[in-house]
Amino acid sequence: MSLGTFLLTPALLRRTIYYVIRNNDPALLVLASLAEGDKHGYAMMEDIERFSAIKLGPGTLYGAITRLEENGWIAPVPTEDRRQPYTLTALGRKSLASELSTLDSVLKTALKRLKHA
Repeated sequence: MSLGTFLLTPALLRRTIYYVIRNNDPALLVLASLAEGDKHGYAMMEDIERFSAIKLGPGTLYGAITRLEENGWIAPVPTEDRRQPYTLTALGRKSLASELSTLDSVLKTALKRLKHA
């Protein structure tokens, strides 16, 4: 199949997005999950799998949580429960919006270029 006859189907686009996010930035998935509201780790894993069909392992999830907390993008919420919920900070919300804008631009550019290839 030549590039001229290549069609970017919705299924292929979903697989491409899955690959890019899964292999490059699980932190983006955590931020997207927390944009809906405060959650503990297990609730984030379930939410992420539900909205992205990506199953993050505990090591990947908690590694992302640690980096996000160190950068001030998320913060722990006081709790009496043994499970630690996190919240998206103002900086995290701004960073998520910026990342999504960049990703949107990359996707639009790639789609245009594929149509003209």
